[in-house]
Amino acid sequence: MEDFILRGLMGGVGVAMVTGPVGCFIVWRKMAYFGSSLAHTALLGVAIGFAFGIDLRLGILIACIGLAIVLMTLQSRKTLSTDTLLGILAHTALAVGIIAVSLMESIRVDLLGYLFGDILAVGALDLWWIYLGGAAALGALALIWRGLLAVTVNEELASAEGIPTFAVKCVFMLLIAFIIAIAMKLIGILLIISMLIIPPAAARRFAKTPEQMAAFAVLAGIVSVAAGLWGSVEWNAPAGPCIVVAASVLFLFSHSREMLAGKG
Repeated sequence: MEDFILRGLMGGVGVAMVTGPVGCFIVWRKMAYFGSSLAHTALLGVAIGFAFGIDLRLGILIACIGLAIVLMTLQSRKTLSTDTLLGILAHTALAVGIIAVSLMESIRVDLLGYLFGDILAVGALDLWWIYLGGAAALGALALIWRGLLAVTVNEELASAEGIPTFAVKCVFMLLIAFIIAIAMKLIGILLIISMLIIPPAAARRFAKTPEQMAAFAVLAGIVSVAAGLWGSVEWNAPAGPCIVVAASVLFLFSHSREMLAGKG
Protein backbone atom coordinates (compact mmCIF):
# COMPACT_ATOMS: atom_id res chain seq x y z
CA MET A 1 0.00 0.00 0.00
CA GLU A 2 1.31 3.45 -0.94
CA ASP A 3 2.30 5.73 1.94
CA PHE A 4 -0.13 8.49 0.95
CA ILE A 5 -3.02 6.01 0.88
CA LEU A 6 -2.06 4.67 4.31
CA ARG A 7 -1.87 8.20 5.74
CA GLY A 8 -5.24 9.01 4.21
CA LEU A 9 -6.74 5.86 5.72
CA MET A 10 -5.26 6.65 9.14
CA GLY A 11 -6.60 10.19 8.96
CA GLY A 12 -10.03 9.01 7.90
CA VAL A 13 -10.18 6.46 10.70
CA GLY A 14 -9.24 9.18 13.19
CA VAL A 15 -12.02 11.44 11.95
CA ALA A 16 -14.56 8.59 11.96
CA MET A 17 -13.76 7.79 15.59
CA VAL A 18 -14.79 11.32 16.56
CA THR A 19 -17.60 12.08 14.12
CA GLY A 20 -19.42 8.84 15.00
CA PRO A 21 -20.29 9.58 18.66
CA VAL A 22 -20.74 13.33 18.14
CA GLY A 23 -22.84 12.73 15.03
CA CYS A 24 -25.21 10.54 17.04
CA PHE A 25 -26.22 13.56 19.10
CA ILE A 26 -26.61 15.65 15.94
CA VAL A 27 -29.05 13.03 14.63
CA TRP A 28 -30.88 12.66 17.96
CA ARG A 29 -31.18 16.42 18.48
CA LYS A 30 -32.11 17.08 14.82
CA MET A 31 -29.20 19.53 14.46
CA ALA A 32 -28.11 18.64 10.92
CA TYR A 33 -28.82 22.18 9.71
CA PHE A 34 -26.67 23.63 12.50
CA GLY A 35 -23.74 21.43 11.50
CA SER A 36 -24.22 22.40 7.87
CA SER A 37 -24.25 26.07 8.86
CA LEU A 38 -20.97 25.67 10.72
CA ALA A 39 -19.47 23.98 7.66
CA HIS A 40 -20.49 26.93 5.48
CA THR A 41 -19.04 29.34 8.03
CA ALA A 42 -15.71 27.53 7.87
CA LEU A 43 -14.86 29.28 4.60
CA LEU A 44 -14.95 32.58 6.48
CA GLY A 45 -12.51 30.98 8.90
CA VAL A 46 -10.17 30.25 5.99
CA ALA A 47 -10.26 33.94 5.10
CA ILE A 48 -9.56 34.87 8.74
CA GLY A 49 -6.59 32.51 8.80
CA PHE A 50 -5.04 34.04 5.68
CA ALA A 51 -5.79 37.61 6.76
CA PHE A 52 -4.08 37.29 10.16
CA GLY A 53 -1.43 34.76 9.19
CA ILE A 54 -2.61 32.09 11.61
CA ASP A 55 -3.26 28.37 11.19
CA LEU A 56 -6.35 27.86 9.05
CA ARG A 57 -7.78 25.43 11.59
CA LEU A 58 -7.63 28.14 14.23
CA GLY A 59 -9.29 30.60 11.85
CA ILE A 60 -12.09 28.11 11.16
CA LEU A 61 -12.53 27.47 14.88
CA ILE A 62 -12.80 31.21 15.55
CA ALA A 63 -15.42 31.67 12.80
CA CYS A 64 -17.49 28.68 13.94
CA ILE A 65 -17.39 29.73 17.59
CA GLY A 66 -18.45 33.22 16.52
CA LEU A 67 -21.45 31.79 14.64
CA ALA A 68 -22.45 29.68 17.65
CA ILE A 69 -22.26 32.68 20.00
CA VAL A 70 -24.28 34.92 17.67
CA LEU A 71 -26.86 32.15 17.18
CA MET A 72 -27.30 31.57 20.91
CA THR A 73 -27.61 35.32 21.50
CA LEU A 74 -30.30 35.70 18.84
CA GLN A 75 -32.08 32.53 19.98
CA SER A 76 -32.50 33.97 23.47
CA ARG A 77 -34.52 36.88 22.02
CA LYS A 78 -36.91 34.45 20.27
CA THR A 79 -37.74 36.83 17.42
CA LEU A 80 -37.05 34.33 14.62
CA SER A 81 -37.03 30.54 14.38
CA THR A 82 -33.69 28.74 14.68
CA ASP A 83 -33.67 27.44 11.10
CA THR A 84 -34.30 30.97 9.78
CA LEU A 85 -31.45 32.36 11.87
CA LEU A 86 -29.13 29.57 10.73
CA GLY A 87 -29.98 30.19 7.09
CA ILE A 88 -29.24 33.91 7.41
CA LEU A 89 -26.03 33.51 9.40
CA ALA A 90 -24.59 30.60 7.42
CA HIS A 91 -25.09 32.05 3.96
CA THR A 92 -23.94 35.50 5.07
CA ALA A 93 -20.75 34.00 6.50
CA LEU A 94 -20.22 31.92 3.34
CA ALA A 95 -20.69 34.96 1.09
CA VAL A 96 -18.37 37.14 3.19
CA GLY A 97 -15.78 34.37 3.21
CA ILE A 98 -15.84 33.98 -0.59
CA ILE A 99 -15.57 37.75 -1.09
CA ALA A 100 -12.72 38.04 1.42
CA VAL A 101 -10.76 35.21 -0.17
CA SER A 102 -11.28 36.59 -3.68
CA LEU A 103 -9.92 39.99 -2.60
CA MET A 104 -6.62 38.49 -1.40
CA GLU A 105 -4.78 39.02 -4.68
CA SER A 106 -1.36 38.24 -3.21
CA ILE A 107 -2.48 34.79 -2.07
CA ARG A 108 -3.58 31.98 -4.36
CA VAL A 109 -6.38 30.12 -2.66
CA ASP A 110 -7.65 26.75 -3.90
CA LEU A 111 -11.32 27.10 -2.99
CA LEU A 112 -12.20 23.68 -4.37
CA GLY A 113 -9.52 22.17 -2.17
CA TYR A 114 -11.05 23.69 0.95
CA LEU A 115 -14.59 22.92 -0.13
CA PHE A 116 -14.02 19.26 -1.02
CA GLY A 117 -10.73 18.43 0.72
CA ASP A 118 -8.00 15.98 -0.27
CA ILE A 119 -7.59 13.08 2.11
CA LEU A 120 -4.72 11.68 0.02
CA ALA A 121 -2.65 14.82 0.74
CA VAL A 122 -2.75 14.35 4.51
CA GLY A 123 0.69 14.58 6.10
CA ALA A 124 2.22 13.55 9.41
CA LEU A 125 1.38 16.90 11.04
CA ASP A 126 -2.25 16.55 9.96
CA LEU A 127 -2.40 13.13 11.61
CA TRP A 128 -1.13 14.63 14.87
CA TRP A 129 -3.85 17.30 14.65
CA ILE A 130 -6.52 14.70 13.97
CA TYR A 131 -5.61 12.23 16.70
CA LEU A 132 -4.68 14.70 19.45
CA GLY A 133 -7.64 16.93 18.63
CA GLY A 134 -9.90 13.90 18.35
CA ALA A 135 -8.78 12.60 21.73
CA ALA A 136 -9.53 15.99 23.28
CA ALA A 137 -12.96 16.08 21.63
CA LEU A 138 -13.84 12.57 22.78
CA GLY A 139 -12.66 13.41 26.30
CA ALA A 140 -14.90 16.46 26.39
CA LEU A 141 -17.82 14.43 25.02
CA ALA A 142 -17.29 11.77 27.69
CA LEU A 143 -17.49 14.44 30.39
CA ILE A 144 -20.82 15.79 29.16
CA TRP A 145 -22.23 12.48 27.83
CA ARG A 146 -24.80 11.87 30.58
CA GLY A 147 -25.85 15.50 30.77
CA LEU A 148 -26.13 15.86 27.00
CA LEU A 149 -28.10 12.63 26.77
CA ALA A 150 -30.50 13.88 29.45
CA VAL A 151 -30.91 17.23 27.67
CA THR A 152 -31.55 15.39 24.39
CA VAL A 153 -34.28 13.21 25.93
CA ASN A 154 -36.06 15.96 27.88
CA GLU A 155 -34.47 19.37 28.42
CA GLU A 156 -36.98 20.54 31.03
CA LEU A 157 -36.57 17.38 33.09
CA ALA A 158 -32.79 17.64 32.82
CA SER A 159 -32.92 21.22 34.07
CA ALA A 160 -35.13 20.16 36.98
CA GLU A 161 -32.52 17.55 37.91
CA GLY A 162 -29.90 20.27 38.21
CA ILE A 163 -28.09 19.71 34.92
CA PRO A 164 -26.69 22.99 33.49
CA THR A 165 -28.51 22.61 30.18
CA PHE A 166 -27.29 25.85 28.59
CA ALA A 167 -23.65 25.09 29.40
CA VAL A 168 -23.99 21.52 28.09
CA LYS A 169 -25.48 22.74 24.81
CA CYS A 170 -22.75 25.37 24.45
CA VAL A 171 -20.00 22.79 24.94
CA PHE A 172 -21.62 20.52 22.37
CA MET A 173 -21.80 23.34 19.81
CA LEU A 174 -18.13 24.10 20.40
CA LEU A 175 -17.32 20.41 19.93
CA ILE A 176 -18.95 20.42 16.50
CA ALA A 177 -17.00 23.55 15.56
CA PHE A 178 -13.76 21.97 16.75
CA ILE A 179 -14.34 18.77 14.77
CA ILE A 180 -15.08 20.72 11.59
CA ALA A 181 -11.83 22.63 12.07
CA ILE A 182 -9.61 19.56 12.47
CA ALA A 183 -11.34 17.49 9.77
CA MET A 184 -11.55 20.18 7.10
CA LYS A 185 -8.48 19.07 5.18
CA LEU A 186 -9.66 15.46 4.95
CA ILE A 187 -13.04 15.64 3.25
CA GLY A 188 -13.57 19.38 2.90
CA ILE A 189 -15.73 22.07 4.41
CA LEU A 190 -18.92 21.20 2.55
CA LEU A 191 -18.66 17.43 3.05
CA ILE A 192 -17.60 17.13 6.70
CA ILE A 193 -21.21 17.34 7.85
CA SER A 194 -21.92 14.18 5.84
CA MET A 195 -19.56 12.19 8.06
CA LEU A 196 -21.31 13.64 11.10
CA ILE A 197 -24.77 12.57 9.90
CA ILE A 198 -24.73 9.62 7.50
CA PRO A 199 -22.78 6.98 9.50
CA PRO A 200 -24.82 7.60 12.69
CA ALA A 201 -28.03 7.49 10.65
CA ALA A 202 -26.92 4.16 9.17
CA ALA A 203 -26.00 2.81 12.61
CA ARG A 204 -29.33 3.79 14.17
CA ARG A 205 -31.07 0.85 12.52
CA PHE A 206 -28.97 -1.72 14.40
CA ALA A 207 -28.43 -0.09 17.81
CA LYS A 208 -30.50 -0.70 20.93
CA THR A 209 -28.70 1.74 23.25
CA PRO A 210 -27.03 5.15 22.75
CA GLU A 211 -23.62 3.62 23.42
CA GLN A 212 -24.22 0.91 20.82
CA MET A 213 -25.24 3.49 18.25
CA ALA A 214 -22.07 5.51 18.92
CA ALA A 215 -19.91 2.40 18.47
CA PHE A 216 -21.74 1.30 15.31
CA ALA A 217 -21.47 4.85 13.92
CA VAL A 218 -17.69 4.72 14.34
CA LEU A 219 -17.61 1.37 12.54
CA ALA A 220 -19.82 2.69 9.73
CA GLY A 221 -17.56 5.71 9.36
CA ILE A 222 -14.42 3.57 9.15
CA VAL A 223 -16.02 1.29 6.54
CA SER A 224 -17.10 4.36 4.55
CA VAL A 225 -13.57 5.79 4.61
CA ALA A 226 -11.98 2.50 3.52
CA ALA A 227 -14.54 1.91 0.75
CA GLY A 228 -14.35 5.53 -0.39
CA LEU A 229 -10.55 5.46 -0.61
CA TRP A 230 -10.69 2.21 -2.56
CA GLY A 231 -13.17 3.73 -5.00
CA SER A 232 -11.09 6.88 -5.32
CA VAL A 233 -7.94 4.95 -6.23
CA GLU A 234 -9.78 2.45 -8.44
CA TRP A 235 -11.66 5.04 -10.52
CA ASN A 236 -9.35 8.03 -10.11
CA ALA A 237 -12.16 10.04 -8.51
CA PRO A 238 -12.03 12.69 -5.73
CA ALA A 239 -11.59 10.94 -2.38
CA GLY A 240 -13.89 13.14 -0.26
CA PRO A 241 -17.00 12.69 -2.41
CA CYS A 242 -16.20 8.96 -2.76
CA ILE A 243 -16.23 8.60 1.03
CA VAL A 244 -19.60 10.35 1.26
CA VAL A 245 -21.05 8.18 -1.52
CA ALA A 246 -19.80 5.06 0.26
CA ALA A 247 -21.45 6.24 3.48
CA SER A 248 -24.69 6.90 1.60
CA VAL A 249 -24.64 3.40 0.08
CA LEU A 250 -24.12 1.99 3.56
CA PHE A 251 -27.08 4.02 4.81
CA LEU A 252 -29.32 2.75 2.00
CA PHE A 253 -28.22 -0.82 2.68
CA SER A 254 -28.99 -0.47 6.39
CA HIS A 255 -32.52 0.70 5.57
CA SER A 256 -33.13 -1.62 2.63
CA ARG A 257 -35.52 -3.85 4.59
CA GLU A 258 -37.80 -0.91 5.44
CA MET A 259 -37.64 0.35 1.86
CA LEU A 260 -38.58 -3.06 0.45
CA ALA A 261 -41.33 -3.48 3.04
CA GLY A 262 -42.72 -0.10 2.05
CA LYS A 263 -42.90 -1.19 -1.57
CA GLY A 264 -44.65 -4.39 -0.61
